[in-house]
Amino acid sequence: MSSSTEADHNHLPVSDAAGARRAAFRLIRLERPAFIRILVLNVLVTVAGLTGPWLLGRIINDVESHGGVGHIDRLAFLILLSAVLQLVLTRYARYLGSRFGERLSAHIREEFLDRVLDLRPAVVEHLVTGDLAARGSGDVNTVTTSMRNAVPDILMAALQAGFVVVAVFVVNPLLGACGVIGLLGLLWATRWYLRRARSAYAALSAANSVLAEVLVSTVQGARTVEALGLQARRLEASDEAIERSRRGRLRTLTLRTVLYPTIDISYVLPIVGVLLVGGALYDHKMISLGAVVTSALYLRQLAGPLETMQIWIDQLQTSAASFARLEGLGELPRSQPSATVVPTDDRIVVNDVHFAYVDGHEVLRGVDLEVRQGERLAVVGPSGAGKSTLGRLLAGIEHTDTGSVTVGGVAVSDLSPEQLRRHIILVTQEHHVFNASVRDNLLLSRPRAADAELLAALGAVGADWAHELPDGLDTRVGPQGHRLDSAQAQQLALSRVVLADPHTVILDEATALLDPTTARNTERALSAVLEGRTVLAIAHRLHTAHDADRVAVMEGGRLTELGTHDALVANARAYARLWNSWHGEQPPPPGRDRSAPGGRDQGLCVK
Repeated sequence: MSSSTEADHNHLPVSDAAGARRAAFRLIRLERPAFIRILVLNVLVTVAGLTGPWLLGRIINDVESHGGVGHIDRLAFLILLSAVLQLVLTRYARYLGSRFGERLSAHIREEFLDRVLDLRPAVVEHLVTGDLAARGSGDVNTVTTSMRNAVPDILMAALQAGFVVVAVFVVNPLLGACGVIGLLGLLWATRWYLRRARSAYAALSAANSVLAEVLVSTVQGARTVEALGLQARRLEASDEAIERSRRGRLRTLTLRTVLYPTIDISYVLPIVGVLLVGGALYDHKMISLGAVVTSALYLRQLAGPLETMQIWIDQLQTSAASFARLEGLGELPRSQPSATVVPTDDRIVVNDVHFAYVDGHEVLRGVDLEVRQGERLAVVGPSGAGKSTLGRLLAGIEHTDTGSVTVGGVAVSDLSPEQLRRHIILVTQEHHVFNASVRDNLLLSRPRAADAELLAALGAVGADWAHELPDGLDTRVGPQGHRLDSAQAQQLALSRVVLADPHTVILDEATALLDPTTARNTERALSAVLEGRTVLAIAHRLHTAHDADRVAVMEGGRLTELGTHDALVANARAYARLWNSWHGEQPPPPGRDRSAPGGRDQGLCVK
């Protein structure tokens, strides 16, 4: 279960307390041997720490009964030995605890990355980037810091506190009862705090995510904000997000102002109770002086564990809220595992597909289409007709509500991302340059490609600029390296498509960000690379349709026409109207010689 409010607001779910606990136990089980060793060592540390006060009580009783000096010296030596042993064991326990925390931190970071990379593309595109960024940075850092430091310390403190209370009961049950009564205030305050802290810190984390999203969207859209005069509205939104975060911090601060003074008082009350009751019992010869001193020293040892808990309890609650947010990612739809059935061929079939981004508002309505192997199909239609949505379904980014999309007889939704990308790739005007070398950017598509293949892929899309880079393929590109302009970045992205070598390529404004000359050269270069492959072009400019093998016309989410350019023009329906409207404002498409081999201008059929 997850917090629906949080999920609806931020598009990212938050795990509930039970789910977070199960996840924490699962992480501990991954490091079970190390965890057991830490428990054993901390038990030994605690026992060594309890030995000193018990021996001191023996010394006091011996002195009171006029025992021998030699016996007292031996007890004193044992106290020194127990202190040294405690020091050595504590150091080794902390060493193991730190390593244990580091390994858990590594598991958390790796699991977060694996989960994000394994999300369905459609889910990723719909995420609120500020919330995801806050979880991947702030929440991960908070949890890993706790795993490294807070968890080992609190584990040790809890063991020590438990053993101390038991030890006092062993010395004298009545004094043990006095100590527990003195701790009741601490138990009440801790319970009061924990009942309220989880929701308070979860709300604070959510407020921080909203603040991050507002800041990220404002910075990314700074030019739009300035152009449309939206500064006041963005400042207002920022102020609201900051105020929400401030209120969340004040709420958690209020909780701590109740807890911390209670912990401070709890240091003293058990000792006072033991000394008062123990003194009265000693006066009545009902208990030895050594037992009173030993019990008081034991309870004094509670100061260390309680201080540790005081230091880390705030961090632990923040970490718990962050951990629940990280675990919430596990509730998002995952990519499909590898299908047991392998596509028999490259034929793509769309059968009675219905799809809606929002319930009740269908974007596609009963679409039937067969994309023939090796053909070049243009999909045209007015804005909002469902062209890009159809491309996304074919590429497996979105999944149909009803109906099916298959490749080689296998449902696209049943293929893992690795399998799917070997068959179909969607290329849009959106691109990404990773902050790495040109070689690393290209190897994402084919990890074992040789440099000659990488250079050939760059040359295939007309990226001649790659030969002029200062360090060649080793040149670091991205925000912290050599900056590529939009045209170069798009060509780098298209080179990855060449290396991926799919049998079907869906082009949706793939060269829209290039200047006309570069776009034309890139289209011609891509045409040679894509020869013999299946190409489905989302046609926003109709010269693409003019040169395709077939044209599919979309209207209102339906496929209304399908045929060759000439046949559809002759039909004098929707496509003919689109063509005549566009053709009246454009010069005739150049170079179309239907008597030439292939029956089309190879340079125009891929845009």
